[in-house]
Amino acid sequence: MNAHFDARTGTQEVTPPADDMSQLAELMQKIAQDDSLPAPAPESVFVGDGDYRAIGLEYLGHYVNIGGLKPTDRVLDIGCGIGRMAVPLTQYLDPDTAFYEGVDPVNEGIEWCVQNITSDHPHFRFCRVDVAHELYNPGGMIPGREIVLPFAGAKFDFITMVSVATHLPADEIAAYAREVMRLLAPGGRLFLTAFLVAPEDLDRANARPRFLKGKDAGSWIADPAAPLGAIGFDAGLVESLVRRAGLDISRISLGHWRGIESSHYQDIIIAVKPEDIA
Repeated sequence: MNAHFDARTGTQEVTPPADDMSQLAELMQKIAQDDSLPAPAPESVFVGDGDYRAIGLEYLGHYVNIGGLKPTDRVLDIGCGIGRMAVPLTQYLDPDTAFYEGVDPVNEGIEWCVQNITSDHPHFRFCRVDVAHELYNPGGMIPGREIVLPFAGAKFDFITMVSVATHLPADEIAAYAREVMRLLAPGGRLFLTAFLVAPEDLDRANARPRFLKGKDAGSWIADPAAPLGAIGFDAGLVESLVRRAGLDISRISLGHWRGIESSHYQDIIIAVKPEDIA
C-alpha cells in the first residue's frame, strides 16, 4: 500500500494498490446488481435515513479504502442495527478464515439479521446487548458507561462503530473505546464515525446538521428536544478518548456534513492497537 502524511490531521493515510481498488470496484458493482441479497422492509429500518443497500455498500468501500479491511479479518460490528453493513460484508469476508459478530440493543434488528443473514452465512452471528439508551433502548439494564461485550479479549482484527459515537455522551464513548482496546488483537483497527466539530465548522452556511452548544463540556447537539439524536464533540475530544484507551490514531478523514467535499458524510477515525500490547 502507498502511504502519505496528512499535515492537516497529523495522521498517516494509506492508499490501497490500484489492483486491489479495481477488484473492490468490480465486487461492489456485482453486489449492487444482486437482487437476491436480503433487505428489510423500509418501515423496519431504524438506523437512519437513506437507501439501506446503497449505504451498506458505500461503507464496504470505506472499510477497505479508508480502514484497510481485509477479506480474512475477524470483524465486530458495534451497533449493527438491522444488518445494513453486514449484508455487503457477506460477499467480501472469506467464509473459511474470517467471521463477523454484530451486537445491538434493538432486538427486532438482531432477530431480522439472524433470520435473514446467519441462516445463509453461519460465520455471521448476531446478539443483543441490553445496554440502555434513551432513544434506542430506554429500558436497557446495562448503563453504557459500564459496557462489557460478551467476547474474549484480542478476538477481532477490525471493529466498526458507524453512527454509534454520534448518539452517545463522552463517558460512554470512553467505555466503548476501552472495550475496543480489550477486544482487538495487536495491530487490529477501529473504524469509528463521529462529528468532530471545529470552530470554523459552526460558521459554514451549508453545514448539516447545524449544531448548538450541548449541556456537557465540549458537546454539540442538533436538536435540544433529543440531544442524543445527533451529538458532536469539540475536535480533539473523541480522539483523546480513543488515545486514552491505549489506541493509536492512524487516520482521520473529514466528512461532508461540514459542507466540504468528501466521499462520506460523518467524520471517520481509524485507530490501531499497538503491536506490542497483548
